Amino acid sequence: MATFLYKLGRFAFRRRRFVALIWVALLAVAGVGAATAAAPAADSFSIPGTEAQRAFDLLDQRFPGTNADGATARVVFKAPAGETMKDPANKAAVERTVHALQSGSSQVDRVADPYAAKTLSKDGRTAYAQVSYKVTGFELTDASKDALQDAAKDGRDAGLTVETGGNALQAIPETGATEVIGIVISAVVLVITFGALIAAGLPLLTALIGVGIGVSTITALSSTLDLSSTTSTLATMIGLAVGIDYALFIVSRYRAELTEGREREEAAGRAVGTAGSAVVFAGLTVVIALVGLTVVRIPMLTKMGLAAAGTVVIAVLIALTLIPALLGFAGARVLPRKARKEARKPESAGSAERPNMGTRWARFVLRRPVSVLLAGVVGLGVVAIPAASLELGLPDDGSQPTHTTQRKAYDLLSDGFGPGFNGPLMLVVDGRDAHHGQTAKSAAARVAKEVGKLDDVAVVTPPTFNKAGDTAMLNVVPKSKPSSVGTEDLVRDIRSTVHGIATDTGAKTLVTGTTAMNVDVSQKLNDALVPYLALVVGLAFLLLMVVFRSVLVPLKAALGFLLSVVAALGAVVAVFQWGWLADVFGVEQTGPIMSMMPIFMVGVVFGLAMDYEVFLVTRMREAFVHGERPGEAVVTGFRHGARVVTAAAVIMISVFAGFIGSSDSMIKMIGFGLAVAVFFDAFLVRMALVPAVLALLGRSAWWLPRRLQKVLPNVDVEGEGLRTQLGDKDGDGSSGTGTGTGTGTGTGTGSADGPDPSAARESVRV
Repeated sequence: MATFLYKLGRFAFRRRRFVALIWVALLAVAGVGAATAAAPAADSFSIPGTEAQRAFDLLDQRFPGTNADGATARVVFKAPAGETMKDPANKAAVERTVHALQSGSSQVDRVADPYAAKTLSKDGRTAYAQVSYKVTGFELTDASKDALQDAAKDGRDAGLTVETGGNALQAIPETGATEVIGIVISAVVLVITFGALIAAGLPLLTALIGVGIGVSTITALSSTLDLSSTTSTLATMIGLAVGIDYALFIVSRYRAELTEGREREEAAGRAVGTAGSAVVFAGLTVVIALVGLTVVRIPMLTKMGLAAAGTVVIAVLIALTLIPALLGFAGARVLPRKARKEARKPESAGSAERPNMGTRWARFVLRRPVSVLLAGVVGLGVVAIPAASLELGLPDDGSQPTHTTQRKAYDLLSDGFGPGFNGPLMLVVDGRDAHHGQTAKSAAARVAKEVGKLDDVAVVTPPTFNKAGDTAMLNVVPKSKPSSVGTEDLVRDIRSTVHGIATDTGAKTLVTGTTAMNVDVSQKLNDALVPYLALVVGLAFLLLMVVFRSVLVPLKAALGFLLSVVAALGAVVAVFQWGWLADVFGVEQTGPIMSMMPIFMVGVVFGLAMDYEVFLVTRMREAFVHGERPGEAVVTGFRHGARVVTAAAVIMISVFAGFIGSSDSMIKMIGFGLAVAVFFDAFLVRMALVPAVLALLGRSAWWLPRRLQKVLPNVDVEGEGLRTQLGDKDGDGSSGTGTGTGTGTGTGTGSADGPDPSAARESVRV
C-alpha cells in the first residue's frame, strides 16, 4: 500500500499540470451537468414495507387521480375580534380567495370551499380552505407558489388573518451566513497550524473542488435518481469536513519531510505513501459507515448515505493526487519563512526540539491513566443521561420557526380546531375480501364506530368510498398534537382495534398519516439498528485489525465511539427536545428528535471517529514497531500527531457547526449533533481515553494471535516496507518526521511506563 501510494505521489508531483488539468476538467463537466440538469422529479418520503406506505399505495390504486403523494396546502382564515367567518364581508373575502386559488395555477387539482366543506371552528372565528395539487411539493413551479401566496393577500386586504401551511410551501433549506463562518474559522485554524498562507489555502482549495464535483454530480443526477435537497446538503457538510482534514494530513506530512532535508518530489512521495495510507483507511471507514445505511432500507436514507460516501471517495482521491500536484506548484512556500531558512542548514536536521503541547499532554496522561480514564468516562456518561429520554418523531409545521406562515397556520388550526387537527390519521378500509355477508360499507361503519370510542379520538369523519364501492377512506382527528406520545399510542390502539374487526369481517384496515408514518419509521429504524451496527462495526473492526495488527486497539476504538455517540445524542436531546440553550442555537421550537437521527449519527460519527483513531494511533504503532516502548510510542504519536489532529477536529467541528444556522430544523439538528459528536470523540475519547487505555494495556495493546498474523494481509500503513525499500536506517525518521524518534530517548519518556521487564528483549516487529 505505502509503496504504491509513494509512487502515485511522485507521479502526481512530476505530472502536476496533467493531474491538475484532469481535476479541473472533472469540475467543469460536473458543473455543466448540474447547470443543465432538470429539477428533481419529486422529494417524497416513502418507507417501503410499512403499513403506512401500503395504505398510500392502496389509495393510489383504488382512488385513481387523488394522488396521495400530491402537495397540499391549508389556507387558514381568522376573523378579527368581535366578528365571525360567517359575516357577509368575511365570507365574500374567503370566496374571492378560494376563486383565486382555483384559477391561480394549472397544477391545482381541487380547492375545498370552507363553507361547502363545513371547515369552520365551533366559535366561528376560524376557517380553512384545503388545496390539493396534482404534483408533489418539489414539482410545484414558482408561479404556483406565488399564486398561493398572492391569494392569501386578498384575504389580508379584507382585514382577515390569513396564513398558509402544508408541504406546498416547502423550499430548499437555507444555511445562512454561519456556513461561511465555519469555512472562515477553518481557514484561520489552517493558517495558525501551518504558519503559511499557501499551506493553509491548499486544503481549503482542494476541499472546495471536491465538494464542487460531488455536489454538482448529485445535482446533475437528482432528477434521474430522485435525490432530495437534503442529500446535497449532507454531502456538502461531510465533503468539506473530510476534504479539509485529509488534505491537512498530507500537507502536514509533506512539510515534515521537507524539514528533514528531503527533495521536494521525494517528500511528496513519502507524504502520500505514509499519511496517504492513513487517509485511505480512514476514508474506507467513513465509506463503510455511510454505505452501510442501505441495510435500513429507507430510500431517502440510502440515497443520502451513498451520495455522501461518493463525496468522501472524491476527497480521498483528491488528497492522494491533486494535493501532491499542487505541492509541486507551491514548492517550498508551504513552509514558513523561518522554517525555509532552517531547512537549508545541514545541521538543522535531527536537531533537538522542545516538547510541544502534545508531548506534555501525553506524559501527563501516562502518569495518571486511571484518573484520566475515569474522568473521561464519567464526564461522557453524565452528558449521555438525557439520551435515556429520547423521543423520536418526524418534522411537521409545528417544528417550523415561529415567524413563518406555516407555523402561524399550524397555531391557528390548533387554537380553532384542537391540537390534533394538524395531524389527522387516515384509515383505509379494504372491503374487497369481506366475508360473512359483510361489505366495505358495513365494515367501514363498524370501524368508524369502534375507533370513535377510543379515548384520544376527537372526531371521526364519515367514510368516503371509491367508484367501485369496495374501499373506504375516513379521517380520525386525535385530541393530542401530532408529535405527542398520546397520538403515537392512539395509532397502536387503532391498529389493535381494527385487527379484531378484520378477523370478524375480512375487511382489512390500514392506518396512515404523519404520526402513523412516524411510528412505522421508528420501528423500522429500531429493527435495523442492531444489524447495522453489527455490519458497520464488524467491517470496520476487521479493517482496523489489518491497519493496527492488533485485537485490543480496534476493540478500544469501537467502545470509545459508542461513548461519544451516546453522549452526542444526550446533547441533542438536551437542546432540541428539552430546550436547554435553545436560544443560543436558534432552536425556536422543541419537540421529538428526528426519527433517523440516531442511526444516522451512528453511521456518520463512527466513520469520522475512526478517522482520528487511524491518524493518531498509526503514528503510535509506527513508533512501536521501530523499537520504542509502549509509553514512548504514545508520546511520539502525540508529539507528531496531536497538533494536526486537534486542528483537523476544530476544522470539522466548525464546518458542521456552520450548518446550525440552517432554516431547516433537520439540517440544524444534524449539524449540531455531528459537531458535538466530533468534539467529544476527538478531544475526550481519542486525545484522553485512548492514551490512558494504551498506557494501562502496555505491550498487550499491540498483541495479535499468530494465526491472525498469518491470515491478515500486511498493508504496511506505517511505511516500514517503503523505508526498507528506500534504504532508510531505523533511526532515520522512524516516524516519518525524524527528530529524535528513533528510540524515543529524546522525549524523556523512558520512565513513563515504569520498569519494563521485556525491554531487553528484541522489539516486536510486523
